[in-house]
Amino acid sequence: MPSVIADRIPTPIAAGRDVYARQFAEARPFRHVVIDDFFEESFARRLLAQFPGFEQGNFLSEDGRQGSKSTFERVRALGDAYAGLDDMIRSQEFLRLLGDITGIDGLRYDPWYLGGGTHENRHDGGLEAHVDFNFHPLERWQRRLNLIVYLNPDWHEEWGGALELFRDPTIAPETVIAPVFNRCVIFETHDHSWHGFSRIVLPEHARERSRKSVALYFYTPGTQHAEAPEAHSTVYVNRPLPERLQPGHVLDSQDVSDLQRLLGDRDNRIAMQYREISKLMTLVRAHERGFAGSMLYAARRLQAHLLRKGD
Repeated sequence: MPSVIADRIPTPIAAGRDVYARQFAEARPFRHVVIDDFFEESFARRLLAQFPGFEQGNFLSEDGRQGSKSTFERVRALGDAYAGLDDMIRSQEFLRLLGDITGIDGLRYDPWYLGGGTHENRHDGGLEAHVDFNFHPLERWQRRLNLIVYLNPDWHEEWGGALELFRDPTIAPETVIAPVFNRCVIFETHDHSWHGFSRIVLPEHARERSRKSVALYFYTPGTQHAEAPEAHSTVYVNRPLPERLQPGHVLDSQDVSDLQRLLGDRDNRIAMQYREISKLMTLVRAHERGFAGSMLYAARRLQAHLLRKGD
């Protein structure tokens, strides 16, 4: 059977899986590996050429306004390069390669690309430290790996957008990885894999540029582990105040801008949490109105009656 990855992954990458496995196992603050020139050059260029326009993706924030991020999950619709990428990552050959590098057996790719696909971030965008949702929304699968390939030719590190890996999300990142072209980062996802990316600050002459990446998530069957974690959604931690803001410091315009951004981030996060709580309560009330709700109501009354008898 012909190789599915031969014309997409360079031979030295596949042959060097043992080296990458050691790097992955020894990395800090949690297991990860950085692999440059991950795709064949021509294949990476085709992915960039077929990358969707910003307005093609989901670029609206939760309040209906245009945000600085756009995502596109229907990757096969983008062209032959993305169809070829989809064919590759679902293959047992590629999943074995990932398993050999990470030591995680039984990996499955997500055919829906939920939360994944192409990601594009514009000037002033950033991502706070967070841990990802840990179970697939539609399947009984536990999320195990993120694989991100960056598609940013001639990216300058001072432009920001660097992937940040944290041991403690309330302090500075322990590892910082620039999003340069054809660089792949594979990292394990669990309740301590805090990550985000720094704010993008593009110069005036480069404001038409953006930070582009392809994000792929991999899972194992959720019943595979005896001590599977409790399911949770994505958990964020707001960035701390800049260290320069100490007693006696005189605020300048940059300080005020940073404070306004941090307060805005906190306000948006609080508003999002209120919306999530409201949705949850709506579901609870709908549930309680049905048969199960009647049973729960009866159980609560019985519990109250027994407690009164014990007084």
